[in-house]
Amino acid sequence: MMRFIKYPKTVIFSIIILSVLGVFLAITRVEFRFDLEDFFPKGDPDLAFFNEFKEKFEPDDNFLMIAISREEGVFDQSFLKEVERFSKDFRRVHFSVKKLIAQDTFDNQVYRYHQEEGKTDSVLHIHPIVSVQSVLQVQYPQWVPIMGFTTVPAIHIDEPDKYEADRERILADERFVNSLISTDGKTLVLTAKTHTETTQEVAKKLIYTLHDILDNQYDFEEYHILGPANFQVRLVEIQIYEFLFSTIVSMILILIVMFLIFRRFWGIFVAVISIGIGLILFVGALGLLGRELDTMAMLYPIIMIIVGTSDVVHVMSKYVDELKRGREKFEAIQITIREIGMSIFLTSATTAIGFLSLITSRVVPIQKFGVNAALGVMIAYVSVMTFTTVMLALFRKEQIMKLDNRREIWGGFMHWIHNLTRKYPKPIVLGGAILIAVCSVGISLVTTNNRLGDMLPRGEKVTEDFQFFEQQLSGFRPLEVAVELQGDYKVSDYKVMQEMAKLEDYLSSREEIQSVLSITTLDRSLNQAFNGDLMEEYKLPPTEKKFKKYRKKAKRLFKDNAMTGRMISKDGRYTRISARVLDVGADSIRSVVGTIDNWIAANIDDSVVRFRQTGTGVIVDRNSIYMRDSLLQGLGFAILVISILMALLYRNLKMVLVALIPNILPLMIAGALLGFTGIALEAGVAIVFA
Repeated sequence: MMRFIKYPKTVIFSIIILSVLGVFLAITRVEFRFDLEDFFPKGDPDLAFFNEFKEKFEPDDNFLMIAISREEGVFDQSFLKEVERFSKDFRRVHFSVKKLIAQDTFDNQVYRYHQEEGKTDSVLHIHPIVSVQSVLQVQYPQWVPIMGFTTVPAIHIDEPDKYEADRERILADERFVNSLISTDGKTLVLTAKTHTETTQEVAKKLIYTLHDILDNQYDFEEYHILGPANFQVRLVEIQIYEFLFSTIVSMILILIVMFLIFRRFWGIFVAVISIGIGLILFVGALGLLGRELDTMAMLYPIIMIIVGTSDVVHVMSKYVDELKRGREKFEAIQITIREIGMSIFLTSATTAIGFLSLITSRVVPIQKFGVNAALGVMIAYVSVMTFTTVMLALFRKEQIMKLDNRREIWGGFMHWIHNLTRKYPKPIVLGGAILIAVCSVGISLVTTNNRLGDMLPRGEKVTEDFQFFEQQLSGFRPLEVAVELQGDYKVSDYKVMQEMAKLEDYLSSREEIQSVLSITTLDRSLNQAFNGDLMEEYKLPPTEKKFKKYRKKAKRLFKDNAMTGRMISKDGRYTRISARVLDVGADSIRSVVGTIDNWIAANIDDSVVRFRQTGTGVIVDRNSIYMRDSLLQGLGFAILVISILMALLYRNLKMVLVALIPNILPLMIAGALLGFTGIALEAGVAIVFA
């Protein structure tokens, strides 16, 4: 490296070329993405079961919900007509995507290809919406003695005189309240089923088209959107904004810090440009390696700038110190590289090891973050040691730093601290022990009860929409219960329906669980229709004889009912119970899941059916456990590796302790702060420990 300083112009020109290439790669190759499934813990047996569950049924996250509100209430004919028209318009949404995508990625019945004349890229004509359901499509079964079973609409749109009766019936029906209509009757919910192959580009087109329809073709007072596609699009937009914003803010702060340290234009210029080049080369390297940036990408600029600043300050301060001792420029640079270069390398290497410890996590985005951050730390080291040292050779010491007596004042202060520690070692050790004890108490209070809403960006529309569904409707988190039939039992057997109904009734009794749905819904509705259409009769028929009688008379309804196809596997051995869970926190939901499992063990006949809870919500909530375990394993691994490095470097056990204690104590203080302040341990927080 010392040879480079003899050819400063060549080195600077080479770095400029690399920086331009880095910018090009960053613009053309780096993409932002958000996919909830990325945060599923890999290798988890519950995840393996959930993947099997999705193969038997459709996924539980291929939906998009649109809540449309009217302050005076939704039972107004013109409003209902507009909602009905919007439902049909949205169902017919289609658009083209010109980006080349592998044809076998998509269902050919949904995505139609054609080759545009004179173009080599395939064009996808996409119809992303499978169906749109709302209370406007709901039909109640009705028993007519002469005609048999027929259906009547839940809302008679063309008969306003029946609205009051319709309103009373719907708001008293647990099937619809909180899922298709709010409890106050002021919000209708349309649930659009989307195709499972929704890429980032398709999701973006879909959400933009939806907003265009709602904003420009309709005049609804208020609407809210919830669903994976909306999260996918909005969070990526926020990621890009926050990545750029954090970079700009960090650079401004660095300018201020550099001014306070150097107070010379060229000194500030060299420092800031060195840090900026490191960041550009890092993002370019991510593009070269084909890395995608996810929700934690906003931390990269901060890490790069912090590490780069530390390296730059060490190099430039040492260089100026050597000049003040009367060294020539090139001699001062050589001493700086030889003495400070190794120290910074060890610091960078141990920092990189800390980030690499995150590869022990089962959550892929955290693994990728650890690898990327470690790469960034080493890129910052190389860029500073080459560009900064070469640039310093072009300036005099007075141009780099304003020389005054501040360093002598600082040296005096540090000598005072040193003398204090020598004079009062026992009180300091005692104080440290007390601090460790207090930190241990705080660490014991750390919770992993993180809520999805807490991780969403404050003040954004996507967060406002999420909170609206949490507070006014049934929320976002899906809860699925896989139902496996035992022995020779069939889904249509009365005994199976009884066991399922028992669990459904228990789930419905819990405050956290909303909108419970299964194949028993139709049987309950039939019993209600046969018994005066009374709401209290919405339950399974009391005897197997009546159960079979109702089913026989309503055979056509079962044949035509689309829900039975979605709720029963092709082999007929599995069915499902679907519900939604409010965002009460990961720990709380795990407690709920455990309580439900205990209830199942005590109340369900497992010779008939076996239940197992699954779903995206349950899987994601397991992350908190893995993050905690991965954090401890990763820290243990990092401490072990750093201990070995220190032992090899100094060959002295005392020096190993001297190196570790000042690093472990801040970790304990940070952990204690989490516990005492009630901040839940989640992905972004866990990364700080690395």
